[in-house]
Amino acid sequence: MRTTTLGSTGPEVGVIGLGCMGMSHGYDITGPRDDDTSVSVIRQALDLGATLIDTSDVYGPYTNEELVGRALADGHRERAVLATKVGLVATSLTGGPGNSPKIGNNGRPEHIRAAIDESLRRLGTDHVDLYQLHRVDPEVPIEESWGAMAEVVAAGKARQIGLSEVTVAQIVRAQAVHPVASVQSELSLWTRDPLTEVLPYCAEQGIAFLPFSPLGRGFLAGRFTSFDDLPADDFRRGLPRFQQDALRANLAIVARVREIADRAGFSPAQVALAWVVAQGDQVIPIPGTKTPKYLVDNCAAADVRLSAEDLADLDALPAPEGGRY
Repeated sequence: MRTTTLGSTGPEVGVIGLGCMGMSHGYDITGPRDDDTSVSVIRQALDLGATLIDTSDVYGPYTNEELVGRALADGHRERAVLATKVGLVATSLTGGPGNSPKIGNNGRPEHIRAAIDESLRRLGTDHVDLYQLHRVDPEVPIEESWGAMAEVVAAGKARQIGLSEVTVAQIVRAQAVHPVASVQSELSLWTRDPLTEVLPYCAEQGIAFLPFSPLGRGFLAGRFTSFDDLPADDFRRGLPRFQQDALRANLAIVARVREIADRAGFSPAQVALAWVVAQGDQVIPIPGTKTPKYLVDNCAAADVRLSAEDLADLDALPAPEGGRY
């Protein structure tokens, strides 16, 4: 796979990474988990060059880090650029969208200092390559949270630190305390908010931008045609864009992506991912999957070069019906 760097001073990574959340959190949450297949998918991602492996302590909670730790055991850790997150906590195991765990903020410095040690234990490593503040806690000044993140770097427990779902103003405040290596936010053909301010600022500052849900939580790949296609306990059932009326309207976006994909000779998922990659050299999408064939399809998008006509047609897609959350 083609490579880039994680920010201006970071390690080399594949231009497409792997998000691991869905292996144990959020999607089909009470259905049977196939951890053996997920371990195989993570290792296969490394073989394919998708070396940025992304998780969080809140996924599960905790079980996703344990799964990633298992996958990176037995000599695989050194092949990965390992990223995890802190700052969100499960306040109850039910009550969120689709009856997923209900999530709250905790960006207090004492929580960050303790959480990194627990993450390292679950991941089976003495450091992570990227430690990210999952959300800014509205009750804690970002300077205090970011100062604790900087302490993690000083202690050798993280090589770099990043932010998630932030404004330019919040990035600037954090930069005054310690360099920001990355920003992780949702970016896809149906979520373009970062293109206005955050992504241009990251490009200017040499900050990596890590799009999560670059396939619109699977929707842009054409995997859902009805609300009833979603598993009964899937958290997407609680999201506005997946409600039946909105979903029906949004299928027009998927149909257009498929038309462009057929014309270009690629799968819809590859076209959707290639559009994200084309948004800048510092953009490293982290599509999630627990299915080997989807992993291969996603990774192959690194070599897709869309024509100017294809990009223009994708840029012209309509906005989706419904908000993100």
